Amino acid sequence: MDQKVISVKGLTKRFGDFVAVDEISFDVFKGEIFGFLGANGAGKTTAMKMLTGLSKPTSGTGSVAGFEILKQAEKIKKNIGYMSQKFALYDDLTIKENAQFYGGIYGLNRRLIKLKVNQMLESLNLQDSGNKLVHSLPLGWKQRLAFSVAMLHDPPIIFLDEPTGGVDPATRRIFWEKIYAEASNGRTIFVTTHYMDEAEYCNRISMMVAGKMVALDSPKNLKLKYNAKTMNDVFVQIAR
Repeated sequence: MDQKVISVKGLTKRFGDFVAVDEISFDVFKGEIFGFLGANGAGKTTAMKMLTGLSKPTSGTGSVAGFEILKQAEKIKKNIGYMSQKFALYDDLTIKENAQFYGGIYGLNRRLIKLKVNQMLESLNLQDSGNKLVHSLPLGWKQRLAFSVAMLHDPPIIFLDEPTGGVDPATRRIFWEKIYAEASNGRTIFVTTHYMDEAEYCNRISMMVAGKMVALDSPKNLKLKYNAKTMNDVFVQIAR
């Protein structure tokens, strides 16, 4: 049996009378690329915030990396990487300073921070650019850097919230190659996107419509079920 690293039952988030996430249940397995799809406003980011310990569920239960969402949010935060929808690095700090700052937040000691930052710069081919201010980088490079910083502490699970929003197709492809490489090393990738072509790259995808999870399967199986050529066709049928 594959190892479950995320397990959720009846997870719900209400804001007054508005139900942003409506009793969703699913499991995610080690080394899986799990896509969380839906139009803007479908509830994807709200669900991810509950999974990453940034927001408390109204009801339901779940565990991430072996820790309970309701009682062990701080332990979850230490065992995951998180790349937010809005670019989270500091523009007025250098590449190196950003990485050192986040290394400290993730609880790495100074020796380990130095080692990890050097490894990160080497993997990105930025050995000579560590002292560049982040705001001088093109958006695609900023996104790749944010992804690398989220993995600095070697977490078993990475949460990516709309990681390729606003970047060109070539940069999106490079980004997905990096995601594949990490998954092949046994890291679990949980990614939200509204790009339906990106759904094709995931092992399994769930589709959210108005806070509800309306589909969950592999892209291949969903296309067969809905007699569709692309994931966009599947989504149009489901959302309709």
